[in-house]
Amino acid sequence: MRIAIAGAGAVGRSIAAELVADGHQVMLIERDRTQFEPHTVEQAEWVQADACELSSLEDAGMQLCDVVIAATGDDKVNLVVSLLAKTEFAVRRVVARVNNPTNEWLFTESWGVDVAVSTPRIMSALVEEAVTVGDVVRLMTLRQGQANLVEITLPADTPLGGVAVNTLHLPRDAALVTILRGGRVIVPTPDDTLEGGDELLFVAAADVEREIRSALGY
Repeated sequence: MRIAIAGAGAVGRSIAAELVADGHQVMLIERDRTQFEPHTVEQAEWVQADACELSSLEDAGMQLCDVVIAATGDDKVNLVVSLLAKTEFAVRRVVARVNNPTNEWLFTESWGVDVAVSTPRIMSALVEEAVTVGDVVRLMTLRQGQANLVEITLPADTPLGGVAVNTLHLPRDAALVTILRGGRVIVPTPDDTLEGGDELLFVAAADVEREIRSALGY
């Protein structure tokens, strides 16, 4: 894919390096000359411009991008970049970094954001995931809050040991997508059985998380 990243600070450069290593075409847009360091990610295309200016984005070729990532350290800038990418250039996928958790409510479809990434929220979710057994932990919000990626870890003595996946009475708006078991990643089939210690990953609507717990006996 062709991916534009607004903001070439530590976060933007790290994302660019990962994407380049995966074979994507990456363009880094940076206004601040002190952050403009093409030698740090030599395989990427570097553009010195203001990502909030429509003409600059057009000159940079944002209309040719499949994905735009707004990764600056300023939430206002990230919102403007997201809105321009979606409304002016019809970019299919827009990902925006949330720096201040109190601004999360702004990062929605109304501002052109498809996926909002809040570092504080992700860190707290990962901490909960590491220490919580038997409770639903929300790892990530997808599609402007329409669905979440949630995880629940079965205790070692779970009564669900040996129970087949197809016998779980999950709510309609929830799907078990992955079972993490030791070092294995299992894409569950109806006949697969659960074991104590399994980490179950679901994609689910926000209002059915309690029903998932009930279906697992919690």
